[in-house]
Amino acid sequence: MRVGGVLVCALMLLMAGCASDRGGRYAQQNDAYPDAPPDVSQVPDAVPKVEPLAESGNRATYEVWGETYHVLSDASGYEAEGKASWYGTKFQGYDTASGEPYDMYKMSAAHRTLPLPTYARVTNLDNGREVIVRINDRGPFHGDRLIDLSYAAAARLKILKAGTGHVRVEAIDPRQWAEQHKRTMSSTPKGDMAESSGVPAQDTIQNADNKAPVAGAPGQDPVTERQGGMQQYVQVAALSSAARAKALEKRLQAQVSRPVRIRRKASLYRVQVGPVRDTSQLDSIKAELQAAGFDQPFVVSATE
Repeated sequence: MRVGGVLVCALMLLMAGCASDRGGRYAQQNDAYPDAPPDVSQVPDAVPKVEPLAESGNRATYEVWGETYHVLSDASGYEAEGKASWYGTKFQGYDTASGEPYDMYKMSAAHRTLPLPTYARVTNLDNGREVIVRINDRGPFHGDRLIDLSYAAAARLKILKAGTGHVRVEAIDPRQWAEQHKRTMSSTPKGDMAESSGVPAQDTIQNADNKAPVAGAPGQDPVTERQGGMQQYVQVAALSSAARAKALEKRLQAQVSRPVRIRRKASLYRVQVGPVRDTSQLDSIKAELQAAGFDQPFVVSATE
């Protein structure tokens, strides 16, 4: 969980004395789970989009507890591995460093040096689960921690119980992300698409063993009909590493009953299951993927 998190930096940038408060509301032991938490398993990933820098929280340098931090001017190419923690009721409703109220049921996070806001893919390296979060806050200020996740993001990554997890954080370029997913987002029904690809939009699966039905045929999957009879696949992930894609392909082959393939496009390796012929096949694949820990796969065409 978080220490000196939400609000600390927002206030810190305005008042020099706040960051030195190690006790009270900022004491780690005061944070907690919500009393009656809603089901956050289906909370969608944050959707990367171009935004201006927040008016607060982006000073070139700032100091907390005697430590000086240097904020990056650009998140491009950022990738790091480390320990993730999470924060809950203690900060709910308080302003973040960017000036926005903290909502633990949304896909957000805090980072010490990335610009605010930054969109990032966070991967739990212990179980392969991924989410996309919008970083809008500063923290955590434990030396051994890399990122602080919202309650919802931590729940999706399955690190709530342990309190921390070993993760990889990769910054996302919103313009590049939009271009890569434009065709998929325009051709896939909203309900079948992971809004972020944290699994995301970049982690998808496709299957390729059946022929797509003729457009307009009785009982045809409406997804297929809209795409003019093209074969469909279920995409689980889109990864920048060929080795990681191959490892995910091998893992999925042991967990699902249909073929798994890797499609390379530009710098991404798309892991897909399929092909999908009709709604019953789609439902079956989705059920198998959910059982394997992939809650938000989405449908793409055979050429994606």
